Amino acid sequence: MEIRKTHIDDLLVIKPDVYNDDRGCFLEGYNRKRYADAGIACEFFQDNCSFSCRGTVRGLHYQIGDYAQGKLVTVLHGRVLDVAVDVRFGSPTFGEHVAVELTDENHLQFWLPPGFAHGFAVLSETATFFYKCTSYYHQQSERSIRFDDPDLNIAWNVTNPIVSAKDLKALPFKSIEKDFVFGSR
Repeated sequence: MEIRKTHIDDLLVIKPDVYNDDRGCFLEGYNRKRYADAGIACEFFQDNCSFSCRGTVRGLHYQIGDYAQGKLVTVLHGRVLDVAVDVRFGSPTFGEHVAVELTDENHLQFWLPPGFAHGFAVLSETATFFYKCTSYYHQQSERSIRFDDPDLNIAWNVTNPIVSAKDLKALPFKSIEKDFVFGSR
């Protein structure tokens, strides 16, 4: 397993060991000890899977308080642009984002600890997106930021994005509350 750091501390891209042969491939998607040794020492409470068509943009979502979530994400089928935005007030990278292309061919995983808004855009005909969460989904703790906020300047690489009505009502980045403060736990 290879761990790649990004320009934002705590956001990690993980390349698992993949074993290919004439039948296809095998990889270990998660091993608690190996991930803890790599700095991802947390307990996962919920697994989620979504299926989406080309041009779908989901996000930018995060949860606050006791339900703040870290996410370990990957693509089981297809290709997405996965994005994490730093929402930790006082962080030197507050408001910056990292975008990673996750595909069923590169097998990459992306680790986002609490304090990051998350979203993705489907670049293939369809995509199956899988993520492990460090807390349960809690509707009252969920927050959303507009995916197309000009202050974030995210290039989603899709034309005519398909976005839920809920996500179209999300707040602009400048309006988010101080739910995460850099350096506090």
